[in-house]
Amino acid sequence: MVRQTVLPFKLERTDETLTAHGGLALLAEFNHGLGLCALVDRYVPGPGSNRGYAPSVFVDRLILMLQAGGRSLEDLRELRREAGLLRLLNRAVLPDPDTLGDGLRRMGDPQTGQAGLVGLGQVRDTVNARLLRRDGHETSTVDVDATLIEGEKRDARWSYLGVRGYMPLLGFLFETPLCLVDEFREGNVSPGAGHLAFYRACKTRLPVGKRLARYRADSASYQAELINTLETDQVRWAITADQDVAVKAVIAGVPTEAWQEPEQGCGYQVADAVHTMNQTKAALRLSIKREARPQSDLFDAAATPYAYHVVASNWPAEEKTAHEVLGCTINEAKRRTSTRN
Repeated sequence: MVRQTVLPFKLERTDETLTAHGGLALLAEFNHGLGLCALVDRYVPGPGSNRGYAPSVFVDRLILMLQAGGRSLEDLRELRREAGLLRLLNRAVLPDPDTLGDGLRRMGDPQTGQAGLVGLGQVRDTVNARLLRRDGHETSTVDVDATLIEGEKRDARWSYLGVRGYMPLLGFLFETPLCLVDEFREGNVSPGAGHLAFYRACKTRLPVGKRLARYRADSASYQAELINTLETDQVRWAITADQDVAVKAVIAGVPTEAWQEPEQGCGYQVADAVHTMNQTKAALRLSIKREARPQSDLFDAAATPYAYHVVASNWPAEEKTAHEVLGCTINEAKRRTSTRN
């Protein structure tokens, strides 16, 4: 028989307000330390009357709701029930979901030239500049990716993935984990549209003394115009290659002895090759990974026994092996995706 000792807890009744979101106080203090509310009121257009909420009220409450784990405006009602927490945060004013939704729609009203979205972009750039001036890095790596956001609104457009939503283009820095540039797009906009302009926007967002030295992206950035600009700017780049007819021909021409297992028993092989696009000014290095398919396609006699992943880059072989180029790109894409989700 095991004898259990009861810990000397003392239970008392209290009229003090309790909350399950106490950790939100730290995030609210962080937002305050960034000067978020003051920046929003400076750059985002205010209400049309003296009785309206300041822009910072909408933005600050929305951020708090997201930081608390909310996914829709209706989750604001959960915060409204946390009277004690709101008093602690000095957020006595909390708009209801409908009012907040109306305020957000006014910020992006096309009739006003999307002045609200422009203002939020200025807030983002100001906060990022403050952080980057102190990050200790002279050069940076940007990871560019179009990200699907599913939407249930009637005006949400069909994406190439077969669902309605939006397809913003995002540029994340690797060394200092922050979103440098975000470009809101409708769901039916091609993920490959405007990558050169987006790269230039990322480049100009860095403070004086900082340089965008590395660029990584998926096949949406596999464009000759962008690659030529990256070469001119002396940027190291690694971009997933489209496996078009020309690239498939390069893969087929890789000698058998060139395929090597980077690690014993890893289950795949890698090799390097050289390729040129019709409009690129320099030859591209192709780092190729091949992995045996689990089962051959019984209905397609032309199916290859291997699945391939190809990354085009300008990394010299003496700086990075094919395995390093592939591993860095693949692993970072997975890490970024899991972090954002």
